[in-house]
Order: sequence, then structure tokens, then C-alpha cells
Amino acid sequence: MRPTPDHGEQSYQGHGRLAGKRTVITGADSGIGRAVALAFAREGADVLVSYLDEHDDARETERLVAEAGRTAVLVPGDVRDPAHCRKIVDIAVERFGGLDVLVNNAAFQMSRPSLEEVPDEEWDRTFATNVDAMFHLTKAALPHLGAGASIINTTSINYDQPTPTLLAYAATKGAIANFTAGLAQSVGERGIRVNAVAPGPIWTPLIPSTMPPDQVTSFGADVPLGRAGQPAELAPAYVLLASDEASYISGAVLPVTGGTPIL
Repeated sequence: MRPTPDHGEQSYQGHGRLAGKRTVITGADSGIGRAVALAFAREGADVLVSYLDEHDDARETERLVAEAGRTAVLVPGDVRDPAHCRKIVDIAVERFGGLDVLVNNAAFQMSRPSLEEVPDEEWDRTFATNVDAMFHLTKAALPHLGAGASIINTTSINYDQPTPTLLAYAATKGAIANFTAGLAQSVGERGIRVNAVAPGPIWTPLIPSTMPPDQVTSFGADVPLGRAGQPAELAPAYVLLASDEASYISGAVLPVTGGTPIL
């Protein structure tokens, strides 16, 4: 990608805010997931890196986590498979001895001019990746999460302001925000917090690989700050929500949108 996304390699400094926390991050091989994995590791967390099949990218995330002095566990596979979701959680619990933080971040999107041009299988894939996997991972993780644990879901500004050419993706992001709000109420009595981060335009590999060239060229230009954000600028939101400093934040959606309001 040109320019190369900034995951915080040269800028993020940890302060022990997640010391000893055992974490799972889906889609952690690149983009937002890699930035979150790097930040978590520099804050003192061990990280299970869930990814599809981008092995070289995943190994780079592994290197960044290891350089921070923390353990990285790579688990390739398709989160559309419920059995694989359960496997991810089982491996994390086995390797780390438990689980404290689950970040449901893996996502799929495609841009289409109209609803009629969305293939049936693409609609199904979008929901299976973005929504169904979140359900299966969270269901598998909950028995291992205790008081103080945190579930963080990646929604999008599209949950509030849907882009017409991203109908399937935007619909999943609305479902994620709703799931977050409902689950936070369901598990609050256990002391488990559930929140979501709503990114605006963030420069990740998902953008040039799924959007038309003209949209890529102008990506992020219409927000108040006038540019796309970098993954490194999003990671601190996840660190906050995973940390004990957010002990009274649950059921929230945290916008990181470059100034575009979510009301």
C-alpha cells in the first residue's frame, strides 16, 4: 500500500495499562487488528492473533508482539466456521491459562453500486464474517471471562451513517452496535464489560482491495479533519476499553471518526 499504513511501530509507547491481560484479537494480521495487537503488547498483554490465511502479515504482527516482550500465538483459519471460533478460544485458554479480553475485529466488505449487484453469496459472507463470527466467538469466550473482563467489537460509522454502496457491510455494523448494547446489559451482573469502537475512514488494506480506485483516491477527504485516519490512531481506543481505567464504561460505542459526529 502507498502510503504504508502506520500501526504505531515507531510511535506507540506502552505504560503497563494491560499488564498480564490475556487477549484474543481477530483480524489481527494487518490494519486495525495489527495496530491493536501492537498496542496491547506494549501495554503488557499477551495476544492470540486470529487471521484467515495471510501468513506473512501475521508473522509481522507476531514479530511486533514479541519485540514488546509478550507472547503471540498465531491461529489461522476462517471465523465463518463456528468450530474454528471455538478452537480460537480453546487455544487462547490453553496457551495463556485463561482469557481477559476478546476483540471481535475481523471484517469483510465489498463496494457495489446497487443492491441488485450484490451477489447472494457475498451478502452471506459479509454477515457470516462480521456478525456470525462475533456471536460464536463471544459465546465460546463467555464461560472463561470473569469480573473485569472486556469484550470489544469493531463496528463502524456506517452503523449510524450507512454508505449506499456498502449496504451489506453497513447492515452488519448496525447489528454489531445493537449486539454490543444488548450483551452489555446481559452480562453486566457478571462484571463483564462490552463496548464497541466505531471507526471512520481508516487507511487499511481493506480499502484498496474492496473499493473502486476513484473512491480510494478521495478516501477520508470528506471528514472534518480532511484525511483518513491511521490504524495507530485507533488503537488507543481499544486500549482504553480493555483497561481497568474503563471499569464503568459498558454498552458504549466510541467513535473515532475524524470529526464526523455520531449522535
